Amino acid sequence: MSADRRFPGWIRYSGVGLELAGATAGLALFGYWIDKKFGTAPWGILVGVVIGLVGGLYNLVKESLAAVREARTEDDLAAGDGSKLRDATNAREAANDRRGNGD
Repeated sequence: MSADRRFPGWIRYSGVGLELAGATAGLALFGYWIDKKFGTAPWGILVGVVIGLVGGLYNLVKESLAAVREARTEDDLAAGDGSKLRDATNAREAANDRRGNGD
């Protein structure tokens, strides 16, 4: 059974917020280290926070759009539109490939 069916959608996407926080905190710590090593305070930490936020928000938007596409596909299938079954399966597989869940 694939990961898509083992867990509800909200569980699968709940880690995105943690990824945003982790990217921001990790790059802020790296910027802090750069500041201490080269004496560039506060620029290292500021650049680290900005890069972390941009990267984390990019991932958040990407995963959110994938969730919306998947929900729309499931809604179409629940409405009885059987002709979209093949397209839904292909969309789900493509979303899994983008997320790295190649099962």
